[in-house]
Amino acid sequence: MSPKPESLTLYTYFRSSAAFRVRIALNLKGLKPEQVFVHLRRGEHRDAPYRAINPQAIVPALMHDGETIAQTLAMIEYLEEIAPIPPLLPADARDRARVRRIADIVACEMHPLGNLRVQNYLRDVMGQSEADVLTWHRHWLTLGFDALEALIADDRRTGVFCHGDAPTLADIFLIPQMANARRVEMDLAPYPTLLRIEKAALALPAFIDALPQNQPDAE
Repeated sequence: MSPKPESLTLYTYFRSSAAFRVRIALNLKGLKPEQVFVHLRRGEHRDAPYRAINPQAIVPALMHDGETIAQTLAMIEYLEEIAPIPPLLPADARDRARVRRIADIVACEMHPLGNLRVQNYLRDVMGQSEADVLTWHRHWLTLGFDALEALIADDRRTGVFCHGDAPTLADIFLIPQMANARRVEMDLAPYPTLLRIEKAALALPAFIDALPQNQPDAE
């Protein structure tokens, strides 16, 4: 049984690609949480009230019946368990491993190296220029997208989406990362399979409604 909307609260920021993922998952599940906006550029994630919710001081965080769940893989798999329809993971164990592998490339290898905290550290502590920070960001995006295109393009399990013809955890992680790449004006032409999947995803209301520019706190 899906949780009641009033029992769910999402702490979010419109430009956060991690929050973007969770919004997609919630939309696919038909869940409409209360949203609390935490402005990263203003440092609201470091303020005591939010640290009391998430000591790691990052967004997003999901509160369900007073329990806080953080880290997007944990959050989305939690949603999968409490609201299993529609499923975001395949039934077969090997297929689930493939979907998780795709998601992990984004979550563990690409996104952490280009997020706001890392960029700020490169600028403010390491003294890197904006050009150097951009080069850094594009480098790790390129390595990740190269791997994803190779992994997905010629696999018979790839369908309209990364795995089959319905969105899964893999697409939930891929699409926000492609939005990140566009934000830094990265050339995505070398990744035709990823672009095809992105086009299919962005035709769905669950993805459209989750876009950063469609959030109430968008600037």
